[in-house]
Amino acid sequence: MYKVLMGLMVAVTVLANTTARAQTNQSKMKKKILFAVTSHNQKGNTGQPTGYYLSEVSHPWEVLRQAGYEIDFVSPQGGTPPVDGLDLSDAVNRKFWEDKDGRAKIDASLRPDQVRAQDYVAIFYAGGHGAMWDLAEDTGLSSLAAAIYENKGIVSAVCHGPAGLVNIRLSDGSYLISGKAINAFTNEEEIAVNMDKVVPFSLESKLIEIGAKFEKSGPWQTHVTVDSRVVTGQNPQSAHAVGQAIKEQLNQLGL
Repeated sequence: MYKVLMGLMVAVTVLANTTARAQTNQSKMKKKILFAVTSHNQKGNTGQPTGYYLSEVSHPWEVLRQAGYEIDFVSPQGGTPPVDGLDLSDAVNRKFWEDKDGRAKIDASLRPDQVRAQDYVAIFYAGGHGAMWDLAEDTGLSSLAAAIYENKGIVSAVCHGPAGLVNIRLSDGSYLISGKAINAFTNEEEIAVNMDKVVPFSLESKLIEIGAKFEKSGPWQTHVTVDSRVVTGQNPQSAHAVGQAIKEQLNQLGL
């Protein structure tokens, strides 16, 4: 009888530990991050196509998905957003592009009015030149980002994605980025790709005008800035590192 009881106690302990681990993993999997992408498909009047830049979605997506977060997509118009930088020789790009769940979600992106801010621990604005024409002016996205931030979540962006940050105001009326260290696609990089006369505004200059403490490295160098739950990266080369920084910030916050 003693051996039977001991065996039962061991079995119950093992089951309890297994259940606890499963609940912990399940809880982690339920934590969600919202990726915001542009709906705009043309570079001004040039006739050149644009959209979200694929590697600026795929690389953070891969880092955060591997860390156990569920990722949803939102765009100003919803539906299938335009894509730029469709380089499938990049293994991470190809992995995302061929992932049934990831592609299904981004190709049926939500509109801002279909999203509940309280469901997400972070929002991430992907770049691509299209972001310069619609992310800054989308009040629905700005309201979502402000709500996520004021719920102690993270606001993040890379390259032209920080265009989405320029009109985010907190409940006290202040700009989210005012007084914070921020980086983004630089004026030098915009000139290098011959887009400085095409984009509707200079992203670096606009961020500084609003009160950001703009940081930058040389063109095409990886640069990530973290300040008070705001994570920003300079260019496509920084996309993977931005994903890592978001993950580290979430871990520090216990999210």
